[in-house]
Amino acid sequence: MHYESFVATDVGMKRKANEDNFCTNQELGLFLVADGMGGHAAGEVASRIAVEEIERILLMTREDDDWTWPESFDKDVSLVANKLRYAITLANEKIRLTTMERVECRGMGTTVVAAMMLDDSCSIAHVGDSRAYLIRENKLLPITSDHSWVNEQLKQGFLTAENARNHPFRNVITQALGSGTEIQVDLMELPLKKDDLLLLCSDGLNSMLTDHEILSVIVEGERLPLDILTGNLIEAANFKGGDDNITVSLVRIL
Repeated sequence: MHYESFVATDVGMKRKANEDNFCTNQELGLFLVADGMGGHAAGEVASRIAVEEIERILLMTREDDDWTWPESFDKDVSLVANKLRYAITLANEKIRLTTMERVECRGMGTTVVAAMMLDDSCSIAHVGDSRAYLIRENKLLPITSDHSWVNEQLKQGFLTAENARNHPFRNVITQALGSGTEIQVDLMELPLKKDDLLLLCSDGLNSMLTDHEILSVIVEGERLPLDILTGNLIEAANFKGGDDNITVSLVRIL
């Protein structure tokens, strides 16, 4: 499978610092976005640890298909997906230990969404409310489901989509790396085909733009180079207010 990619991050219009981090490793076929939280630069520490630790573990295990897993192996998903979950689990533990060792990092955490390419498909893993979307034939298909309070209420029918977007608890997430010893890593397998566009983003994008607005920017710029298209998405989010840091990673299947 051949593809091209581009990633960009922006502090937004309201924040003084950027607590997002990302990874693009073409050798691994790994694309990752992490959105840190905790303030006083601790969020940036958490997201950086997540990105570095996940990449390190995946590099360490890439040539070893007989890896002995210290936890149960999920036979319902691929080896790549299991490696992603394992790497995220270790990143969670490293962040948790850092919060115990460094007083200034107490309370920090990070979301993560990652995609790893293999042949004609990719494995997706996520914790928190950073998202993955697939754009195919001018349709925007959500891949991930937010680990957030409002999304839980939405799924149970207690909130409408419109109410969820403006709810005062919309930023309350229920899962994050660093929040405890046990985390829920959602795994998905996604077959890909020519002209598909994979979008990974921190919530600084989708909290400002509706799915329809994201799709409109992408469709209008579908023939543009990925660096310009990425910039257009960030510019649109900032135009709507730019309340948070914005990170956008795009992968186009060729």
